[in-house]
Amino acid sequence: MLVPSLVVVAAWLDGALAIVSGRTLQNIDDILSPMVLPCAGEHGAIFRLPDGTIKRADPVCAVPAAWKSHIESVAKRWTGVAVESKDFNITVHFRQAPERRDGIRELLWHTIQDNTAGFEILSAHMAYELRHRSLTKGSAVSTFMHREPFAGRIPVFVGDDVTDEDGFRVATELGGMGLRVADAFDGRPANVRAWLQSFRSGNGG
Repeated sequence: MLVPSLVVVAAWLDGALAIVSGRTLQNIDDILSPMVLPCAGEHGAIFRLPDGTIKRADPVCAVPAAWKSHIESVAKRWTGVAVESKDFNITVHFRQAPERRDGIRELLWHTIQDNTAGFEILSAHMAYELRHRSLTKGSAVSTFMHREPFAGRIPVFVGDDVTDEDGFRVATELGGMGLRVADAFDGRPANVRAWLQSFRSGNGG
Protein backbone atom coordinates (compact mmCIF):
# COMPACT_ATOMS: atom_id res chain seq x y z
CA MET A 1 0.00 0.00 0.00
CA LEU A 2 3.00 2.33 0.26
CA VAL A 3 3.31 3.28 -3.40
CA PRO A 4 -0.42 3.95 -3.99
CA SER A 5 -0.44 6.11 -0.86
CA LEU A 6 2.58 8.09 -2.05
CA VAL A 7 0.90 8.64 -5.42
CA VAL A 8 -2.09 10.20 -3.63
CA VAL A 9 0.10 12.33 -1.34
CA ALA A 10 2.20 13.59 -4.27
CA ALA A 11 -0.95 14.62 -6.12
CA TRP A 12 -2.41 16.26 -2.98
CA LEU A 13 0.81 18.27 -2.60
CA ASP A 14 0.98 19.20 -6.30
CA GLY A 15 4.20 17.23 -6.66
CA ALA A 16 5.96 18.61 -3.56
CA LEU A 17 6.97 15.18 -2.25
CA ALA A 18 10.55 13.92 -2.24
CA ILE A 19 12.50 10.97 -0.89
CA VAL A 20 15.68 11.74 1.04
CA SER A 21 17.66 8.59 1.76
CA GLY A 22 21.05 7.05 2.29
CA ARG A 23 20.16 4.53 -0.43
CA THR A 24 21.15 4.87 -4.06
CA LEU A 25 18.69 6.36 -6.53
CA GLN A 26 18.42 2.99 -8.25
CA ASN A 27 17.55 1.28 -4.98
CA ILE A 28 14.91 3.92 -4.22
CA ASP A 29 13.39 3.51 -7.68
CA ASP A 30 13.33 -0.28 -7.33
CA ILE A 31 11.40 0.03 -4.07
CA LEU A 32 8.91 2.61 -5.38
CA SER A 33 8.48 1.27 -8.92
CA PRO A 34 6.64 2.27 -11.05
CA MET A 35 6.50 5.61 -9.22
CA VAL A 36 9.35 8.05 -9.86
CA LEU A 37 9.78 10.86 -7.34
CA PRO A 38 12.27 13.67 -6.82
CA CYS A 39 15.00 12.04 -4.73
CA ALA A 40 18.17 12.73 -2.84
CA GLY A 41 20.17 9.52 -2.65
CA GLU A 42 23.31 8.74 -0.70
CA HIS A 43 22.53 11.50 1.83
CA GLY A 44 22.27 14.19 -0.82
CA ALA A 45 25.23 13.14 -2.95
CA ILE A 46 23.01 12.43 -5.95
CA PHE A 47 19.77 14.27 -6.68
CA ARG A 48 16.94 13.74 -9.09
CA LEU A 49 15.39 17.19 -9.20
CA PRO A 50 11.68 17.76 -9.87
CA ASP A 51 12.36 18.36 -13.57
CA GLY A 52 14.18 15.02 -13.84
CA THR A 53 17.66 16.50 -13.93
CA ILE A 54 20.32 14.42 -12.15
CA LYS A 55 22.71 16.44 -10.01
CA ARG A 56 25.81 14.89 -8.44
CA ALA A 57 28.04 16.19 -5.67
CA ASP A 58 31.63 17.17 -6.33
CA PRO A 59 33.73 14.00 -6.85
CA VAL A 60 36.06 15.12 -4.04
CA CYS A 61 33.19 14.27 -1.66
CA ALA A 62 33.26 10.60 -2.68
CA VAL A 63 34.90 8.04 -0.40
CA PRO A 64 38.23 7.32 -2.17
CA ALA A 65 38.37 4.08 -4.14
CA ALA A 66 41.50 3.00 -2.25
CA TRP A 67 39.61 3.33 1.05
CA LYS A 68 36.72 1.27 -0.27
CA SER A 69 39.07 -1.43 -1.50
CA HIS A 70 40.84 -1.62 1.85
CA ILE A 71 37.60 -1.79 3.82
CA GLU A 72 36.19 -4.47 1.54
CA SER A 73 39.37 -6.58 1.70
CA VAL A 74 39.35 -6.59 5.50
CA ALA A 75 35.58 -7.02 5.95
CA LYS A 76 35.36 -10.02 3.62
CA ARG A 77 37.41 -11.99 6.15
CA TRP A 78 34.66 -11.56 8.73
CA THR A 79 31.79 -14.02 8.41
CA GLY A 80 28.41 -12.31 8.55
CA VAL A 81 29.73 -8.82 7.75
CA ALA A 82 28.37 -7.25 4.55
CA VAL A 83 29.76 -4.22 2.72
CA GLU A 84 27.52 -1.94 0.68
CA SER A 85 29.65 0.23 -1.58
CA LYS A 86 27.92 3.19 -3.23
CA ASP A 87 29.20 5.92 -5.53
CA PHE A 88 29.91 8.35 -2.69
CA ASN A 89 29.60 6.32 0.53
CA ILE A 90 30.35 2.91 1.94
CA THR A 91 28.35 1.09 4.60
CA VAL A 92 29.46 -1.94 6.62
CA HIS A 93 26.61 -4.02 8.05
CA PHE A 94 27.07 -6.31 11.05
CA ARG A 95 23.52 -7.48 11.75
CA GLN A 96 24.67 -11.08 11.30
CA ALA A 97 27.88 -10.53 13.24
CA PRO A 98 27.23 -8.09 16.12
CA GLU A 99 30.49 -9.12 17.77
CA ARG A 100 32.30 -7.28 14.95
CA ARG A 101 30.87 -3.86 15.88
CA ASP A 102 33.99 -2.51 17.55
CA GLY A 103 36.33 -4.02 14.97
CA ILE A 104 34.40 -2.40 12.12
CA ARG A 105 34.41 1.00 13.76
CA GLU A 106 38.14 0.71 14.39
CA LEU A 107 38.68 -0.27 10.75
CA LEU A 108 36.80 2.78 9.52
CA TRP A 109 38.47 5.09 12.01
CA HIS A 110 41.96 4.01 10.96
CA THR A 111 40.94 4.46 7.33
CA ILE A 112 39.98 8.13 7.75
CA GLN A 113 42.25 9.19 10.63
CA ASP A 114 44.30 11.50 8.40
CA ASN A 115 41.20 13.11 6.89
CA THR A 116 38.68 13.47 9.70
CA ALA A 117 37.95 17.07 8.71
CA GLY A 118 36.47 15.83 5.46
CA PHE A 119 34.93 12.47 6.32
CA GLU A 120 32.99 11.03 9.24
CA ILE A 121 31.70 7.72 10.53
CA LEU A 122 27.95 7.44 11.06
CA SER A 123 26.31 4.94 13.37
CA ALA A 124 23.25 3.38 11.74
CA HIS A 125 21.07 0.42 12.72
CA MET A 126 23.54 -2.49 13.00
CA ALA A 127 25.88 -0.74 10.59
CA TYR A 128 28.49 1.97 10.25
CA GLU A 129 28.62 4.28 7.28
CA LEU A 130 31.48 6.37 5.99
CA ARG A 131 30.60 9.63 4.21
CA HIS A 132 31.80 13.15 3.52
CA ARG A 133 30.73 15.65 6.17
CA SER A 134 29.11 17.94 3.63
CA LEU A 135 26.67 15.26 2.45
CA THR A 136 23.74 15.27 4.86
CA LYS A 137 20.00 14.83 4.66
CA GLY A 138 19.74 18.37 6.00
CA SER A 139 21.55 19.80 2.98
CA ALA A 140 19.25 17.72 0.78
CA VAL A 141 16.15 19.20 2.44
CA SER A 142 17.56 22.70 1.96
CA THR A 143 18.24 22.06 -1.73
CA PHE A 144 14.69 20.90 -2.39
CA MET A 145 13.13 23.74 -0.40
CA HIS A 146 14.79 26.29 -2.67
CA ARG A 147 13.24 24.79 -5.80
CA GLU A 148 9.74 24.54 -7.18
CA PRO A 149 7.33 23.02 -6.29
CA PHE A 150 8.78 22.98 -2.74
CA ALA A 151 9.73 26.65 -2.45
CA GLY A 152 7.46 28.63 -0.13
CA ARG A 153 5.97 25.53 1.50
CA ILE A 154 6.32 24.21 5.04
CA PRO A 155 8.72 21.24 5.12
CA VAL A 156 7.73 18.06 6.94
CA PHE A 157 10.51 15.49 7.26
CA VAL A 158 9.73 11.93 8.39
CA GLY A 159 12.51 9.56 9.40
CA ASP A 160 13.63 6.84 11.76
CA ASP A 161 17.44 6.74 11.60
CA VAL A 162 20.32 8.58 13.20
CA THR A 163 21.18 10.13 9.82
CA ASP A 164 17.69 11.69 9.71
CA GLU A 165 18.55 14.07 12.56
CA ASP A 166 20.09 16.53 10.09
CA GLY A 167 16.85 16.48 8.10
CA PHE A 168 14.77 17.13 11.22
CA ARG A 169 16.99 20.05 12.18
CA VAL A 170 16.88 21.80 8.81
CA ALA A 171 13.15 21.21 8.36
CA THR A 172 12.59 22.86 11.76
CA GLU A 173 14.94 25.74 10.97
CA LEU A 174 12.93 26.39 7.80
CA GLY A 175 9.71 26.70 9.80
CA GLY A 176 8.53 23.13 9.40
CA MET A 177 8.80 20.01 11.49
CA GLY A 178 10.63 16.73 11.85
CA LEU A 179 8.54 13.66 12.63
CA ARG A 180 10.54 10.90 14.25
CA VAL A 181 8.86 7.57 13.69
CA ALA A 182 9.69 6.56 17.27
CA ASP A 183 7.88 9.58 18.69
CA ALA A 184 5.21 10.61 16.21
CA PHE A 185 4.21 7.13 15.06
CA ASP A 186 4.93 4.96 18.10
CA GLY A 187 7.91 3.46 16.32
CA ARG A 188 5.68 1.61 13.86
CA PRO A 189 6.16 1.89 10.07
CA ALA A 190 2.57 0.66 9.74
CA ASN A 191 1.43 3.85 11.47
CA VAL A 192 3.38 5.93 8.97
CA ARG A 193 1.66 4.09 6.12
CA ALA A 194 -1.72 4.63 7.78
CA TRP A 195 -0.96 8.35 8.08
CA LEU A 196 -0.09 8.51 4.40
CA GLN A 197 -3.27 6.63 3.51
CA SER A 198 -5.28 9.23 5.41
CA PHE A 199 -4.46 11.70 2.64
CA ARG A 200 -6.83 9.71 0.41
CA SER A 201 -9.72 11.22 2.35
CA GLY A 202 -8.10 14.63 2.76
CA ASN A 203 -7.35 14.07 6.44
CA GLY A 204 -3.59 14.05 6.25
CA GLY A 205 -3.25 17.19 8.35
